Amino acid sequence: MIVVDPRSPVPPYEQLRAQLLEAVTSGELAAGARLPTVRRLAEDLGLAPGTVARAYRELEASRVIETRGRNGTFVALYGDPARQEAQRAAARFAEQVRLLRLDADEALALVAAALKSEPAT
Repeated sequence: MIVVDPRSPVPPYEQLRAQLLEAVTSGELAAGARLPTVRRLAEDLGLAPGTVARAYRELEASRVIETRGRNGTFVALYGDPARQEAQRAAARFAEQVRLLRLDADEALALVAAALKSEPAT
């Protein structure tokens, strides 16, 4: 449930953007889920339509959501930017593993070990 606090120092559009992003990241809003129209969400939250439109624009610029013209606004199929970057990194790693002719099990063991180790500072 989205709640916008008018007393917060955080602008309403940013509160809305952050909460929608969290809902996508957590899986509460699944990929492909249809979002309310700008007007409907603005009315439901007691916000100006421009406020909701700005939050939607920023999420669309980040590729978290996508507008399909008159069909509406939807959570992008791969809406979580962190997950998108992880998928790109995994694809690059998989390509490198193939080039090095490493066994997939060995490559996965290397990843598991790297995830358990302390990050380099």
